[in-house]
Amino acid sequence: MLQGCRNQPYNMARFSRDLLAGVSVGIIAIPLAMALAIASGVAPQYGLYTAIVGGIVIALFGGSRFSISGPTAAFVVLLYPIAEQFGLAGLLVATVMSGIILVLMALLRLGRLIQYIPESITLGFTAGIGVVIATLQMKDFFGLNLSAMPEHYWEKIAILVNAAPSAHWPSIVVASVTLVVMLLWPKLKIPVPAHLPAVIVGTLIGLYLNQQGWQVDTIGSRFSYTLSDGTSGFGIPPVLPEFVLPWLQNGVDGQPLGLSWEMIQALLPSAFAIAMLGAIESLLCAVVLDGMTNTRHSANSELLGQGLGNIVAPFFGGIPATAAIARSAANVKAGATSPISAIVHALVVLLALVALTQVLAYVPMAAMAALLLVVAWNMSEAPKALHLLKTAPHSDILVFLVCFSLTVMFDMVIAISVGIVLAALLFMKQVAEMTRVRDVSGSSRFVPMTLPDDTKVVRIEGPLFFAAAENVFGEISQLTNDCRRLILQMDAVHLLDAGGLAAMDKLIRRSQANGTELMICELQFQPLKTLARAKVQPIEGVLTFYPSLDEALAELNHELSGKLSD
Repeated sequence: MLQGCRNQPYNMARFSRDLLAGVSVGIIAIPLAMALAIASGVAPQYGLYTAIVGGIVIALFGGSRFSISGPTAAFVVLLYPIAEQFGLAGLLVATVMSGIILVLMALLRLGRLIQYIPESITLGFTAGIGVVIATLQMKDFFGLNLSAMPEHYWEKIAILVNAAPSAHWPSIVVASVTLVVMLLWPKLKIPVPAHLPAVIVGTLIGLYLNQQGWQVDTIGSRFSYTLSDGTSGFGIPPVLPEFVLPWLQNGVDGQPLGLSWEMIQALLPSAFAIAMLGAIESLLCAVVLDGMTNTRHSANSELLGQGLGNIVAPFFGGIPATAAIARSAANVKAGATSPISAIVHALVVLLALVALTQVLAYVPMAAMAALLLVVAWNMSEAPKALHLLKTAPHSDILVFLVCFSLTVMFDMVIAISVGIVLAALLFMKQVAEMTRVRDVSGSSRFVPMTLPDDTKVVRIEGPLFFAAAENVFGEISQLTNDCRRLILQMDAVHLLDAGGLAAMDKLIRRSQANGTELMICELQFQPLKTLARAKVQPIEGVLTFYPSLDEALAELNHELSGKLSD
């Protein structure tokens, strides 16, 4: 049905569907945007700004017509340390830098390269992200008396354990009820996302407890603001996002951060990690939506839209945005037909910003923590991770565990970098082990004639690249120590790289030194092209090439017949 809508002219019927879908997803996005901003170390309004500005810009320029973009849980582990070290300004500058990187990736047409990242890596760091997000919520879930969380994971665990005696039972009640509603609501089969009634119930309980004198921390009590005209208040400022240069926002000391080359250098690794994670998540989301709607996204256009959104949004207070899989799937299920629904979603968030800030101020921090616990569980994709651990090859399990551990213990920059290198090395090892050498001299299937004792036919099966070639040609040398003629059949070799070329050159020189005639046959296109580019030429009495094994054997038979007649 959606496939048909794509080819129809845009009309009021499609607009009505987009309007309903946008309103539904916008309502879903409001508490999520606030919760994810808080988890990232900034005030909740910055999450709303992200959903508004980033959501509109990415919808207009992105390559997936059904994606809903905004703050996502995946970014939390990257953004929280930046906010702790550089404040809001540093986080916004890093966002702009990540947007520039995404635009460059789009211009270089790197969208399809994301598919080369193995699932073991993505599952590893998403599971690690889920664990870190869940750990960060323990403070508000239990109402612990902590001013700040340390940087390293084990230090976080230690300080949480030490603070356990300060657990606040009213906060635990609010968080627990919110969590229970989140878990039980889907069983009612009511087409309303679980987190909406859960947050409403948690807010009502928190309001009651506060009226009874049991103080439960809320958005209004935790956050305050001062507007440009000097007006101050608690909670979320009821104004539209204002244009401010990101580096003129407040740093960690409450003063404008400013812009310097040293700061850009310090933020560059984090900006690159944000860009890579944003690209991975947005393109994975687009693939999921393609499957749901029988459509096809444009990977490079999606990267361009994500990049432009992350460049523009920080000038209005927006933190990093990317396509959110859960919200995008809800958008499709609600009947969306075009990016108009994503724009409507952003306008609904904007309406809440200017009209509902007093209500949003009553939302308890414990309810937000419970909401994020469920987000962390969904983010971790635990069932898929457990299935991988049970069924995947040992190499994939190793990559998963390394990525998971490094994400939790250190950060995603290290986890993804090490994971990709480790996965690549293990893959090359597996491919290298697939390259085999077979002595087929006595096989009638390949050699229908009787060969002299000093002649061997060797078949190479698999790619001759740097990780395999040295061992392959070393094995050939061992097999053919006493040979006067060696026929190499290479019909199963589809790749010859510089390492393979160097190893082959060693075999040629060794054959020349030993007086062995090397006959190479059935070269495929890429190896033949590599040899031609390297200007490898036949050497009389040492190296000859033949189109097929039959022609090489015929030439050998002719040579032997000539000697016999002599």
